[in-house]
Amino acid sequence: MEEHRLQKQLEAYAQQELYPLHMPGHKRRMAPGPGLPYGWDVTEVPGTDDLHDAREILAQAMARTAELYGARRTWYLVNGSTCGILAGIRALAPYGSPVICARNCHKSVYHAMELGNLSVEWLVPPVDEDFGIYGSVPPEAVAAALDRCPRARCVILTSPTYEGIVSDIKAIAVLCHQRGVPLLVDEAHGAHLGLFPGFPDGAVKTGADVVIQSPHKTLPSLTQTAWLHLAGSLADPDEIERQLDVFETSSPSYPLLASLDGCTGILQSRGRELFEAWSGRLTRFTEAAADFRHLRLLGDRPAFFDRDPSKLLVNCRGTGFTGPSLAEALRTRFGFETEMACGENLLAMTSPADSEDSLDRFSGALHVLDREAEPVPADHTPALPPPGPVHCTMAQALAAPAEQLPPEQALGHMAAEYVWAYPPGVPLLAPGEEITEGFLEAAAQLEQTGTALKHTGGTGGMFRCISR
Repeated sequence: MEEHRLQKQLEAYAQQELYPLHMPGHKRRMAPGPGLPYGWDVTEVPGTDDLHDAREILAQAMARTAELYGARRTWYLVNGSTCGILAGIRALAPYGSPVICARNCHKSVYHAMELGNLSVEWLVPPVDEDFGIYGSVPPEAVAAALDRCPRARCVILTSPTYEGIVSDIKAIAVLCHQRGVPLLVDEAHGAHLGLFPGFPDGAVKTGADVVIQSPHKTLPSLTQTAWLHLAGSLADPDEIERQLDVFETSSPSYPLLASLDGCTGILQSRGRELFEAWSGRLTRFTEAAADFRHLRLLGDRPAFFDRDPSKLLVNCRGTGFTGPSLAEALRTRFGFETEMACGENLLAMTSPADSEDSLDRFSGALHVLDREAEPVPADHTPALPPPGPVHCTMAQALAAPAEQLPPEQALGHMAAEYVWAYPPGVPLLAPGEEITEGFLEAAAQLEQTGTALKHTGGTGGMFRCISR
């Protein structure tokens, strides 16, 4: 198996004696910047195929990826997982229809529901209060939601979560399929799952109907690359393709497409070897972290069905550090830039491309900071707030007349904006929800720890609320 077959095909095309009287404007002659792959940055002409009507080299590349994952069909995405989520949800849930959705989904899922004016039956996963993160979605909660919302057009879950928490997709898929309801899984952070030993099974192999992944997050692929997998028979591939025509660019980047095929080739030819080494690095790190005196590494917990070991979540409650201050110390003193710092947590992401000593050095840095920590009384951190009562769809809330209110006046009003910390980009507040005391308390405490909250409508500590 050639690791970079599509790239070589593009390079061979570019070497032909054909002068490009077509896009892109650099004409493969004028480099936009040093090191950029402009020589095989082509467009849809005979010989290079068309992502939106793939029949040749792109169709072959996507078939290779589908075979790797055991999918019925795979589409390459160059607008990130976001465009796959928008297209997948719209393909399953027509405008104005009801859906069942986990409350801890990424903002792109919310945007899909907003654009489709969907009504939502929320699934609120249990919260691990010790670490302040959502756990797995229980299958019995999905069954209850299906009873409450028998007309739901699909069930939407995120697994693994940003922190690596995996739900029992196999059991949930069985429950959905008994009702004839398709299951869509945002597996953006789990493109590495289910391929080789040492990691949980992935959603394609455990029965989900539509699965969206971002290989750029955990595998060797360029940023903005993603793919959408189709499995089972409950989702219509023609409708998915039609929606991808809506949500994905009509001028896809061939270097990004070649990156996806190259990632597939690496996994097929060297994946087992790379994953064994990765798993070994993670095992050494976990064993070394067992003797932290003050810092705590997330492990298996009662609220978790399974957990992706590649996500290293460190909690610093009671140490004198906050997540942001711990991240700053790792950056300035030890040269580590971590993925996320939010509240009392810090998240480090790993991949099969890490150097062999990377996690050993990271462990050493954390041990230094752990020894320097000065235990302080730990304040109670409020659990992630449950959503307030929903009074209208998100689309209706965003279209309604609204006003800016300070927190003390916003209490009890309906939100006309999203509020989230990014990353991870999971809304703490969604349009149409009532602003509750629990939400305001959680938001205030997050900001006190140095976590910046993103408001899509409010400014200067104000909240955008539907006018009464």
